[in-house]
Order: sequence, then structure tokens, then C-alpha cells
Amino acid sequence: MKPVMIITGAGRGIGAATAIMAAQKGYAVAVNYRSDKASADKVVAEIESDGGRAIAIQADVVDEAAIVAMFETVDRELGRVDVLVNNAGVVDQISRVDEMSFKRVDRMMKINVVGPFICAREAIKRMSTQSGGRGGAIINVGSAASHLGGAGEYVDYAASKGAIDTMTEGLSKEVAGEGIRVNTIRPGVIRTTIHASGGNPDKPDIAGSVIPMGRIGEPEEIANGILWLAEAGFTTGAFVDIDGGV
Repeated sequence: MKPVMIITGAGRGIGAATAIMAAQKGYAVAVNYRSDKASADKVVAEIESDGGRAIAIQADVVDEAAIVAMFETVDRELGRVDVLVNNAGVVDQISRVDEMSFKRVDRMMKINVVGPFICAREAIKRMSTQSGGRGGAIINVGSAASHLGGAGEYVDYAASKGAIDTMTEGLSKEVAGEGIRVNTIRPGVIRTTIHASGGNPDKPDIAGSVIPMGRIGEPEEIANGILWLAEAGFTTGAFVDIDGGV
């Protein structure tokens, strides 16, 4: 039986690249999406055309019931999860903190922090050796923003990713004795649509000029790191920075 990986926000960008790469390495993949069914179906079709196994599952990570239903669907259709990749996330328009609305900050924290916590909760219930599981790995997609701070752009986003760093530090220790490894990968600016969706489409081009390596990253470069962490049996509580040297 193939090991099972759930990737949130897997219809595009880093999530899609990770799903395709994971399937190539022998995983059965649950491709989660919030609203873009066509993109998720396209990822599944690419995996299946290459002989892999994948399903697309709609679930908004701010909805607890939807998250629970997603994991139950995976249980039925693919089997008990072995790897969870908390990839779904959001950024917003450039703004100072004193200009941010409550609605913006609330949305940011629900998607980028609460969602990963509840997904991790459901994964632990299934992975933990204390619950009859066989162990597993949780990989959080953080950001270089967590240690850069996002001043003048998106301190709320940076703070949400800082919370993910702290979650990783604590949770990795909490479940290490139950066969579960928890790590975070921290991308820099990557060639995805996240900045355009947040109203800042020029961010990648501008960032490329100030990154020490002189370019932005590609989704596949992050996916490589995620897949390494999925198999790194003696690594937990780690932060892997793939950011071009910022």
C-alpha cells in the first residue's frame, strides 16, 4: 500500500509542485483546495497520467467540520495519513499595522495559524502510536518573513508565520515520543500566485533584485525540501530555510 500524504492548498504553486513530486516518489496524494476545483483536478490528472494515485478534496482550512471531513475522506479512499503538509496560506496587500482592519488580521490568523493547528490535530489522532498509529510526519510551510518581520508590508503575515515556527518547536517535542516528526520549511519569495492574489503582483520581480542569490525561488525547489523532510527520519523540530540567502 502506498504511503499517504495530505497537502493543503495543493491546487497551485508550492502545493501542486509537492503533490506531483510526492506522487512520483510513490505517495498516494490528497490534493486539498478551497475553491479552485479546476486547478486541483488538473494536478490530479497529471499525477494519474503518470501512473500515480491522487484525489482532490475541497475543504476550507478555516472550517473545522470541513477539515474533519477531509481527513475522514482520506481514511476511506486512500488510507491513514502518513504525511501532512500544512501548505495552505494567504498574504494580503501591503499595509502598515495601523492601517489594518480587524477583518484582515482575523482572516490571516484563521487561515495561516488556526487551520494548520486543526489539521495537525486530526493528523496526530491518526499518526500517534498512542492511538494505534504508525507514526508520521507533519511539515509546516512557514516563511522567511517569520524572522524578517515584514515591516511596512505585512507584519500580520510575518506574525502568523512566527506562530507556525513556535507551533513547530513545541509540537515537535510534544509528539516526538509517539513516532511523529514535526518540521517547518521556510521559503523566501517563490514564483507563485500568492503575492498577486494579495494585491502585490510585482513583489517577486522586486524581491529578485535584493535576494543575495539574485533571483526568486521556484516551487519545485521548495517541494524538494518538503519531500526531504518527509523522509528525514531523525529530524524533528527543524527549520529549513530555502530563501536564496535573505
